[in-house]
Amino acid sequence: MVTLINSAFMKIILRLLVVLFFIWPTAKSASAQIQGNSLIYEGDTAWVNAQLRRMSLDEKLGQLFMVAAYSNKGKAHEQKMTRLIREEHVGGLIFFQGSTERQLALTQQYQQAAALPLLIGQDAEWGLQMRLEDGFQFPWPLTVGAIRDTQLSYAYGKAIGEHCRRLGVRFNFGPVVDVNTNPDNPIINARSFGETPWRVARHAQAYMSGLQEAGVLACAKHFPGHGDTDKDSHKTLPQVNHSLAHLRNIELYPYRELADTNLAAVMAAHLEVPALDPSGKPTSLSKPALDYLRQEVGFDGLAVTDALNMRGVTDSYEPGEVELEAFQAGHDILLFPRDVGAAKAALRKALKRGRITDSTLTARVRRILLAKSALGLPGAALPSSRGLKQDLSREEDRILNRRLFAKATTVLINHQKALPIKELSDKRFAVVTAGPVAGETFVKTLKNYAPVDHYAYQKGKEQQLLAHLAPYDKVIFGIFTANDNPWQDYKVDRQLRAFINQVSLQNELLIDLFANPYSLRDFPEAQEAQGLVLSYQSHSDAQSVSAQIIFGALGASGQLPVTVGPQFSAGFGLTTPSLGRLGYALPGEVGMNAHKLQEVHQIMREAIGKRATPGGQILVARKGKVILNQSYGHHTYQASRPVSSTDIYDLASVTKIAATLPVLMRLVEDNKVDLDQTLGTYLPSARGTNKEQLVIRDILAHQARLKPWIPFYKKTLNSNGRPADKFYASQRSFDFPWVVAPGIYARRDMRDSIMHWVLDSPLRHKKEYKYSDLGYYLLLELIENITGQKLNILAHNHLYNRLGAYTMAFHPRRQFGIADLVPTERDDFFRHRLLQGYVHDQGSAMLGGVGGHAGLFSNANDLAKLMQMYLQKGQYAGVRYFDSVTVNEFVRCQFCEDDNRRGIGFDKPQLEGPGPTCGCLSRKSFGHSGFTGILAWADPEEEIVYIFLSNRVYPDASNRKLISLDIRTRIQKAIYEAIESDSTSRLLSDNVPLRSGTK
Repeated sequence: MVTLINSAFMKIILRLLVVLFFIWPTAKSASAQIQGNSLIYEGDTAWVNAQLRRMSLDEKLGQLFMVAAYSNKGKAHEQKMTRLIREEHVGGLIFFQGSTERQLALTQQYQQAAALPLLIGQDAEWGLQMRLEDGFQFPWPLTVGAIRDTQLSYAYGKAIGEHCRRLGVRFNFGPVVDVNTNPDNPIINARSFGETPWRVARHAQAYMSGLQEAGVLACAKHFPGHGDTDKDSHKTLPQVNHSLAHLRNIELYPYRELADTNLAAVMAAHLEVPALDPSGKPTSLSKPALDYLRQEVGFDGLAVTDALNMRGVTDSYEPGEVELEAFQAGHDILLFPRDVGAAKAALRKALKRGRITDSTLTARVRRILLAKSALGLPGAALPSSRGLKQDLSREEDRILNRRLFAKATTVLINHQKALPIKELSDKRFAVVTAGPVAGETFVKTLKNYAPVDHYAYQKGKEQQLLAHLAPYDKVIFGIFTANDNPWQDYKVDRQLRAFINQVSLQNELLIDLFANPYSLRDFPEAQEAQGLVLSYQSHSDAQSVSAQIIFGALGASGQLPVTVGPQFSAGFGLTTPSLGRLGYALPGEVGMNAHKLQEVHQIMREAIGKRATPGGQILVARKGKVILNQSYGHHTYQASRPVSSTDIYDLASVTKIAATLPVLMRLVEDNKVDLDQTLGTYLPSARGTNKEQLVIRDILAHQARLKPWIPFYKKTLNSNGRPADKFYASQRSFDFPWVVAPGIYARRDMRDSIMHWVLDSPLRHKKEYKYSDLGYYLLLELIENITGQKLNILAHNHLYNRLGAYTMAFHPRRQFGIADLVPTERDDFFRHRLLQGYVHDQGSAMLGGVGGHAGLFSNANDLAKLMQMYLQKGQYAGVRYFDSVTVNEFVRCQFCEDDNRRGIGFDKPQLEGPGPTCGCLSRKSFGHSGFTGILAWADPEEEIVYIFLSNRVYPDASNRKLISLDIRTRIQKAIYEAIESDSTSRLLSDNVPLRSGTK
């Protein structure tokens, strides 16, 4: 006989047993549990039974009510709440508007006033910001619905749950499981995970799982489904006229899925659904509808009404009457009653008349008390106010937020693989922003990759802007909508759409739409773009990751959660690759401790305070992500201009590894230079001199016996210590073409003179490591002799231009405004003026600003691109600049056995004692320092790039405090001490699965 019982019948029996468990008194005592993705409704039944035995009828009735509380109202409201808690014995509160600190203080106050612990609830569908002005804002559910899997939905729900619990909120009225099949839905829309039942169910189930694991009850809403309505139940009673079969397949599908995985609560909506109740009663007051939820859907948890002050029910029912109807329908919790006293009076009257029974009331209260016990509320300590702000805005929340937006971002059009942008050489880019949000983060992040000019769209000035945009190769159009809540207008203005169409006829156009996907229904002009990106919201994190997707630091994988026209149906989304460009992230994303990194800022502030440098830039990247790019101090001690991330510094000797070495690498790979050949092999002018037999590898490793330095400029001064007329002129001419400084031009044959002085200089007697600039004068001559091109042109065309390192340049005053150029020294011994945008090194200046050893300028961000390319063994953004074998050879210590730490041109960590590094990093690391206060270093083992830029030589080079205070290496040590295990960055790893909560 047993074999004939089918599985469906067994399922009904099991559900019945669960229901009996909730309502049947038992002496069994069990500890409260929140376990896995399931709320284990196994409260301390002995505690529950004891409460039920001592409770009066009035107290039992009070437990049914969850009343509205606010933290932004005055004393009268607080007194009213306290009275309801003490005199009416209400069982819970739902908090609305206010602030986190004030709500926590009131939660403490109200819990202390309650005889039984209050169940504190809140609408926190996308986090506390839904109701609280200073709450953390996670993405809206529709944005999360664009993510391909549910791993992040679980993390999303868990983080929201942790925020709620920290504030004392243990009942979150989310997730919304409405299937939004009506694009004109005025109230659900972006609160839904999408239009497909299975997508909504999977994301909602994962969200619920994370939320309940955090110890917060999840409440699926709005039963039986508010997704296909065009009216707002806050204002009227919407009607859903679908058949029961349709409801089962669409609206009810998520409820069945969640009910099978221990969903804690369901909220019934104020909807007229004839298929469930032909009487016309709102679902929230309909016993047939609630019976269907229990018996057919199989839901066993708490049944909660939608707010009973909404016009969907208040237009037809009086206070007290509506609460009685809701109770009779089968609800456990009556949410937001208009008048608790009137409601209790109606319930007492119904009890007296036998319309409801005491056993039914006791069963409902038992269910509520079991939930409170399962949450551990009896005897629980009140949440503390200490550290609240920090706990509600954790770095891990920002990390999760960025990941959610990155994985949601959806590419809808990508003609001719316009996205991601690969080619940067000689391209002109413009970004136009439009809408109520300025898009500052979007613009700033785009500018990290290329010289992008920004224009703000203004109505009435379309033709002027169109003319400005004409010369650009690509125009990126960022369209922004308000991000305060998902109900704000998201349609693209008609005049703006017409202008975008004009731009598409003139320029290659990329559109990034920071708006609800439904905005595309009335935006056909977007289809004229070469590339169309949907970023969903104007949140700063969405702006950052979207800009990174455009330039290929991140790939795109999002899918539309809803259909927005015949071209773009739900589930559509193109994938784009990551090119391996530097990205921008938070420290925890790459296993760095943000708190420990504060030591970097403290050391830099010390340096500025002790006048070791007026200011500077520090950049730290790990695993291809920039996690610190900070500017400090001012251009000068006069503090008239603060340093910004776009300011440009003199790199001094870092020019060696940033200009001379990469060109030399290319010559080695092209078999035009053999490092083990002599200088005379390639440089005719060296033949017959004592430099002819110098081996190039030895020159680059600084063991070729060259003198460390020759002050060539002294040979060109007159008796008064000023530039002699024999060598310099005050006006540029054919005979004096090389700019040394403003009003100082060197004679045409100055380079020949310097080469003669270098070649004529004596050699040191012993072959040993001794740092020297002289070899780079010779290598400059060698490179230009072999290639027939100037070093600066070679480096720009073949490297900087392609890398997108657009501030990296010789002669920066030709390209940038003087305000962007950080002053170096007040030269009082050669040029007798402030050097700003003119190379500090005297020898390089005499060569016209282009030396093999000095002359290059850059900001930290662009120098990091070069170092990242080296770290990636010659590859960057999908372009291979050098073979990995070549890079490995150049960065390898060449003569360690001879106590020479150097690579081929690259500096290496000291073998012992003090040196260019903290001594705490790997022997595989490499880099270089610069006289003006520069350090660029890369470590393959920890995948770290560290850039330090300063003008420590201001006002003059006698200032050696940066060195004596050990600033650069102390900062490097602080960086390495901030490295921790990768456990903090698990949410950012595509290879580490998260619990999805799916079956």
